[in-house]
Amino acid sequence: MNSSESTRQEANPWLVISKNIEKYQHPSLRRSLWQIADSLIPYIGLWILIIYSLSVSYWLTAFLIILAAGFLVRLFIIFHDCGHGSYFKSQKVNRMVGMFFGILAFTPYDKWHNQHLRHHGTVGNLDKRGVGDVWTMTKEEYLTSNQWNRLKYRIYRNPLVMFGLGSLYVFLIANRLIQKEMTEKEKINVWVTNGTLLAIFIIMSSIIGFTAFLVIQLSILYIAAISGLWLFYLQHQYENVTWFRNKDWNYRTVALEGSSFVKFPKLLQWFSGNIGFHHIHHLNARIPNYYLSKCYRENSVFKEVKPVTFLMSIRSLKLRLWDEKIQKMVAFNALHQKA
Repeated sequence: MNSSESTRQEANPWLVISKNIEKYQHPSLRRSLWQIADSLIPYIGLWILIIYSLSVSYWLTAFLIILAAGFLVRLFIIFHDCGHGSYFKSQKVNRMVGMFFGILAFTPYDKWHNQHLRHHGTVGNLDKRGVGDVWTMTKEEYLTSNQWNRLKYRIYRNPLVMFGLGSLYVFLIANRLIQKEMTEKEKINVWVTNGTLLAIFIIMSSIIGFTAFLVIQLSILYIAAISGLWLFYLQHQYENVTWFRNKDWNYRTVALEGSSFVKFPKLLQWFSGNIGFHHIHHLNARIPNYYLSKCYRENSVFKEVKPVTFLMSIRSLKLRLWDEKIQKMVAFNALHQKA
């Protein structure tokens, strides 16, 4: 290392941290294949058990559906990693595997990942909100908005709407639609995903019955979708989050100050594919999910980030607006407090 490079790294310690964690970004074929096996095989097995459980006990069916939803979340994490090119060395294999799991998760690969990559490039940037993130207004924007926009925002930020209705809308409707600004590749991928899902629906309905398949599939998808949106919400909507204007925005800083570390129990950490280490993921999205916990353990700087616990996650639901004056997320009742 020459003296100028050494001086630059001393001035910006983030360059050192980024360099130090590059060793974790190389995927292991063995671990990737094993994770696919321990996620996909149980998911398929649970589907079979669910079908047979319908003639045994609806309580058993309900339990198996919840368990299957957990595995679907885990499959979505693999889909997510493939889009970042972090799951296999071959980008062709990443795309093939990602598209397959995207179909299982009712999510078109190209459309979702193009939006998600834009999210990574704009997260925490107040001047570039709107793509692949949770709609967040500043306190000043809300106060200067008309009544109709305020009402829309309040409805949108209501947890019952955001998670209860929003999850169905995203995975059943929004993911099925194409937009004018989409590339031809994205549009084709949406139609291929929709066509494959239709074929699966027809085949499975003919085997186990229309009603049975509809109830099972929608139940698994709904629970998994709510869980997935909840995870995504916690990643950038929490008490100690930080937002920046474009002139002050830096993706390394946002990784630790604008992306959360959600501390899950081991079982939930497994089902969520280590996505709770989201601060590390945003610092280097090429690290496969199965190396995130190892990266966390071996680099003390990440432990300086205050974890978001379950109780903190519940309280975060009341935080709806970014107050630029005090640099904090605040609840709607803060609108009535005197400065």
